[in-house]
Amino acid sequence: MARYSGADCRQCRREGMKLFLKGDRCYSDKCAMERRPYPPGMAGKKRPRDSEYRLQLREKQKAKRIYGVLEKQFRGYYELASRTSGITGENLLRLLESRLDNVVYRLGFAASRDEARQIVRHGHILVDGRRVDIPSFRVRPGQVVALAPKARDLTVVKAAIISSSKVEIPGWLEVDVEKLQGKVLSLPTREQIDAPVREQLIVELYSK
Repeated sequence: MARYSGADCRQCRREGMKLFLKGDRCYSDKCAMERRPYPPGMAGKKRPRDSEYRLQLREKQKAKRIYGVLEKQFRGYYELASRTSGITGENLLRLLESRLDNVVYRLGFAASRDEARQIVRHGHILVDGRRVDIPSFRVRPGQVVALAPKARDLTVVKAAIISSSKVEIPGWLEVDVEKLQGKVLSLPTREQIDAPVREQLIVELYSK
C-alpha cells in the first residue's frame, strides 16, 4: 500500500502550521514548528510569492497531509464529493472525516491519525462487532466503533485514552469510555469539523 514515509514534522513546516500529526509531541517544546517555524530546505526562510494557484495548491496539500491521504485517493474523494448533492467542499471534508482511521482518532483511541491507521491495519478495531482492517472504510451514522478485546491492553491505546480526556469529542460522535467504544450519531456539519482547511480553494483548484 502506498503511503508517505517521510518525516511528519517536515509536513507541518511545509504548511507553516501545526497539523498535529504526532500526538503529544505536537503539544511539547520538541515540536519542529516551535524550533524551526519555516519551510524545510535551503530556501525555507525566503518569503514565497503568494499567487492564486499557490494558495489553492497549499490548501489541497494541507488537507491531504492532515488526513494522511495520497493524491490519487484524494482526487477520488473530490470526484465523489462533486457528484453528491450539497456543497462540494463540505462534502469533501465530510467524506474525509468519516474514514475509519479518523473516527478512531476522534474518539480518542489513538494519539494521532497515523497511530489510528496502524491500529486499524493490525485488526484492533471492530465496527458493529466485525473486525475491519481498512483505514479508509467509511463509517456511517448509527454504526458502533469499538476496540477489540486484545487491543484494550495496548500501551499506545491506554496512553491515548488518558490524553484524550483533555480533548473534547466532536458532537457527531458519542463515546463510552468504560466500554471503549463509540457511536457515529450523524455525519459532521462544517461547524463540527475543526480542520484548518479552506475547502473552497480546493474546489477552485480542481475546477480549473
